Amino acid sequence: GIIVTCGATINWLKDNLDLFAESKNTETMALSVPDSNGVYLVPAFSGLGAPHWQMGLKAAILGLTLGCDKNHIVRAALEAIAYQSKDLIGAMEADSGIEMTTLKVDGGAVANDFLMQFQSDIVGVPVHRPKIIETTALGAAMLAGLAVGFWNDTEELAASWQEERCFEPRATSDWRKGLLDQWQEAINRIY
Repeated sequence: GIIVTCGATINWLKDNLDLFAESKNTETMALSVPDSNGVYLVPAFSGLGAPHWQMGLKAAILGLTLGCDKNHIVRAALEAIAYQSKDLIGAMEADSGIEMTTLKVDGGAVANDFLMQFQSDIVGVPVHRPKIIETTALGAAMLAGLAVGFWNDTEELAASWQEERCFEPRATSDWRKGLLDQWQEAINRIY
């Protein structure tokens, strides 16, 4: 599966809308409000990937009122990353018949504690963040080391993974279902 736009959405808010100076500011902004105030950002800038596969869709910010500010929009953008991940995980579980019990994450966005806690709450499983979050580059280096005999096998590589922090789900299933239903409604509105 693929999620078409995650980090690029945050960059768009920074570069095109000038809502914050640095991506790391999004955590403080998201935490400055108790919730998204009904705002949903569907980041279909290049369509929506799995499980929707609607590449012709356009992005939308829904639910704006005069009571909303840039913090609600930023929070909605971060939440959209978690919602898209949940959609993809749900499709993978349906296809495989295997229920996910834990989630290991990587990439620049995982440095955001708000996002990781929200991800855990939305998916309903522990989210494990590694000490080294840029694992794409690390993986390439490890495979090169494996190819030249620096490491013996993939089991040795897997054993080198180290956790920096685990985010445990704190939300109720009713809370989760309510937000996911509203997320689905937002997606349905742009179809």
